[in-house]
Amino acid sequence: MRKLLQNRIAESKITMPATTVYAVVVWLFCGILTHHWWWELVCYGITTYLMVELNNINALIRIFSRMVSSAFLALTCCACFLFPALHEASMMMSLAASILLLFTTYQNKDSAGITYYAFLSFGLASIAYIHVLFFLPLIWLMMITNIMSLSWRTWIASLLGLLTPYWFYITWLLYQQDYSTIINHFTALTVFEEPFNLYGISDSQKATLALVSLLAIIGIVHHIHKSYLDKIRIRMFFGFFIWMDLAAFLFLFLQPQHFNAMLLIMILNTSPLIAHFIALSSTKLTNITFLVITSATLLLTIYNIWIFSSLS
Repeated sequence: MRKLLQNRIAESKITMPATTVYAVVVWLFCGILTHHWWWELVCYGITTYLMVELNNINALIRIFSRMVSSAFLALTCCACFLFPALHEASMMMSLAASILLLFTTYQNKDSAGITYYAFLSFGLASIAYIHVLFFLPLIWLMMITNIMSLSWRTWIASLLGLLTPYWFYITWLLYQQDYSTIINHFTALTVFEEPFNLYGISDSQKATLALVSLLAIIGIVHHIHKSYLDKIRIRMFFGFFIWMDLAAFLFLFLQPQHFNAMLLIMILNTSPLIAHFIALSSTKLTNITFLVITSATLLLTIYNIWIFSSLS
């Protein structure tokens, strides 16, 4: 039986290198040589590697495919207006590392050591962007329901891991007598603005959010209908992605001033969902959907590059 285009692309060994070259071209067009976003590029590069490992270690897709990392690269390039956002990029990188480590604790309530390092990464994410702490209760909850690794030992390890970066960070700031940075970092959690007020969000940002949200919906619906084909462990991991995606979407609308950070969290969690759909569906309708998704992503990327370049 002849494979459809979506399946040939999803299973091809060329897909990831080709997407990487595409991403480099997008970064060049956006002006990395002019604006020197080298640290931002490092964060995106490391996050892409973590997405590769996330798929490889956990076998998120039950066939050979690099669609998880390829989808991540394509969506981050589509949101090219986020390239200069170093704090958000650092947060995304640290959160990806935290998820990768958390998944290795699946059904292991004695995994205090790995849990410590997972939350140490989460703590680093919160130093880069403090509002990621709002996801902490959800992650603890999913350690009970999805990862099934929460015990008194792992919970204490998570607290110690979360606090470790702050011990060094606050000590350094106190040594520098920079008290205002400490105060401002934590008081930012108490700053709330008008919910659902998207007037400060540009049309290109709204269009990118619409595309990522649509891909998340497609991935979620596909998971609900086809999850019985996956192992229970994989279903639990995709449930983690879904709840993180929904939480980021909700928080984005409740506090739109955090649009950029929440969009990156959505991209991080939507990538495995849409990759699963592309790699593991095989009908004429899904093939057409894949072509429409690819075309829309490319066109929106071109549009965002044009808008972003005109504003730079």
